[in-house]
Amino acid sequence: MVSQAGGEEEALQMELARCREEIATVDSAFITLLSKRVALARQTGMLKQKLGLSILDPQREAARIRVAIASARAEGLDPESVREIFWHILGLSRKAQYSEKR
Repeated sequence: MVSQAGGEEEALQMELARCREEIATVDSAFITLLSKRVALARQTGMLKQKLGLSILDPQREAARIRVAIASARAEGLDPESVREIFWHILGLSRKAQYSEKR
């Protein structure tokens, strides 16, 4: 009986390790996508500057937040947590746009 329990624990440990590896893969993909988003924000900043537009676009940011919240709800995620995450992402993008303004 002990060997069965030990075998089950070993299987659970292996499954835990597999889940953690998959989380690490998702995290890496997330960083890659975030980097791409920041690069696009820099490009957007340059285009806004050439067009004489303001970096800050509260209406666009609010629209992006609304879309993120709706997507979060559809995926069964906490909308408030996703809203906070997206505010940080938008802040990072804004910072990248301002850095291109120099």
